Amino acid sequence: MDAAATTSATTSTAASADASPARGLALRSGSGAVFRFDPGALCLELLTTGGPGPYRRYEVLHEPADLAEWADRSRLTPTPALEISDSEVADARRLRDALFRLIVAHMAGEPREPELLRVINGAAAHPPLTPAIGPGGERRWTGTATGTHLLAAVARDAVDLLTGPFAHRIRTCASDNCQLVYVDTSRPGRRRWCSMEHCGNLHKVRALRARTSEEARPSEDG
Repeated sequence: MDAAATTSATTSTAASADASPARGLALRSGSGAVFRFDPGALCLELLTTGGPGPYRRYEVLHEPADLAEWADRSRLTPTPALEISDSEVADARRLRDALFRLIVAHMAGEPREPELLRVINGAAAHPPLTPAIGPGGERRWTGTATGTHLLAAVARDAVDLLTGPFAHRIRTCASDNCQLVYVDTSRPGRRRWCSMEHCGNLHKVRALRARTSEEARPSEDG
């Protein structure tokens, strides 16, 4: 996927965090271009860390520090202080791959495999990260947060997304060589690209070049 993209920046939050001016993850494409991608949901941000089958080569979740880094760059605000085990990193990859396959099936209108539902619902059944108001009025997370709490928050976000009012707006980028997945929560619902900075802009450039070439071509009557 052109989003051979590795996450490299953090952003705002949505349902489970506060808003900030810049939304989305900073990704690097196969060509080296850095662009901002807002998939619209926490669970979809996890899909940028790799995936099943051919997407395995983009894997970035190898050890606890990798999962903690993803949480730091996700839309969770503030960044939770996490205690993550190696087994929880494996659980994160398992959840992400199940979510990836389920969303692909959802977009294609295919049946939901029971095993995929088992993985996602199993993760969602654990207690999630718990927000609280601090003494100074700031947002904070309570208790000692673990990788399991983090994955429960992601899985519950997936349940909300896939059973909510925007489930029919989960899409992949319209570019032929980009498979980034997002949910279009805009009022008109006409989003086509992972990012106007990247695939949207490339489409505009190609369309302009094609139009310019067509106008410059001698007409048959000339």
